[in-house]
Amino acid sequence: MGAGERPGGPERPRPHGASAVRRGGPERPRVRLDQPRVPRRTFLPEYDPEAFGRLSEKIARFLGTGRFIVWMTVIVIVWIGWNVTAPGRLRFDEYPFIFLTLALSLQASYAAPLILLAQNRQADRDRVTHEQDRKQNERSIADTEYLTREIAALRLGLGEVATRDWIRSELEDLLRDLELRRMVDAESDERDR
Repeated sequence: MGAGERPGGPERPRPHGASAVRRGGPERPRVRLDQPRVPRRTFLPEYDPEAFGRLSEKIARFLGTGRFIVWMTVIVIVWIGWNVTAPGRLRFDEYPFIFLTLALSLQASYAAPLILLAQNRQADRDRVTHEQDRKQNERSIADTEYLTREIAALRLGLGEVATRDWIRSELEDLLRDLELRRMVDAESDERDR
């Protein structure tokens, strides 16, 4: 083996400025593409996106019902009624009802993204359903075209096949011809006698 050669063949040329040891530290290990990556540690909480999506759909479905509107109306009426009619020290949200406004704003700020998430999931399901319907329609069209070609071939084939009526008419013609021949033969036999 010559200088600069590896045990598997000649040494590959290195890019300009590359060396066995990088400047400032050892060579970085190569990433193996045939093995999955080791998961990184994260300090963020982990969650299941499917479970979160299902929960958001349930909440969005509830927010879109009359029951939610009735409960929300009852809560707002009780809230305002309590803070107007209760004794002064028991009131927790005085007249401009700032805390009520904050609570309703918070509810709306959470409801809007949950509804959008539920709509996006529904749009994804609709897209998959639409794609499956499109493929099914293509298969149905292909089947229909195949059957149409087969029926046309059968019609062409039937045009060449003898039908019952055609055979009956041919047999009747043959019988007439035989009768005529017999009559002609009988007349010629009588003449010959």
